[in-house]
Amino acid sequence: MFAVIRTGGKQYKVAKDDIITVEKLLGEPGEKVQLGDVLMLGEEGKAPTVGAPLVQKAAVTAEIVEQGKGDKVIVFKKKRRHNYRRTKGHRQEQTTLKILEVSATGTKAAAKKTAASKADGAGGAKPAKKAPTKKTAAKKETAASKTAAKKTAAKKAPAKKDSAKDTDKE
Repeated sequence: MFAVIRTGGKQYKVAKDDIITVEKLLGEPGEKVQLGDVLMLGEEGKAPTVGAPLVQKAAVTAEIVEQGKGDKVIVFKKKRRHNYRRTKGHRQEQTTLKILEVSATGTKAAAKKTAASKADGAGGAKPAKKAPTKKTAAKKETAASKTAAKKTAAKKAPAKKDSAKDTDKE
């Protein structure tokens, strides 16, 4: 099964175990990313499913292999007979993805995530945060009132001085 996905303003045709380079996506290497903008799904021997504009409930699951930068692009500007030349370089940030699964319903990927989260939640329950005590709340209030007093003192306008022009007229 293959899919046509959209990410970073570009379209990519992907299948399971493909490795593609896309514009930067948030995440660390080893994390799984779900790409939901599936424009088309296809399978050998069957008619493709084309979305309008997206295929409903379809998803592509991928793993981030690495974060990096692309090749350098040189930007050169010149205006003839004006002695104007500017050279700049640019390297676009990129993410390399390995496609793990192409799902028409998106249920397989969601089931795996919920099973993993249930397993994590059962073994290691985190303690709840304590509510702030009266002393810490009082400290915060006094600190806030001190900063407010400083701001009001700083906003006062300086006293006006008589200018030399006013004394000359009298």
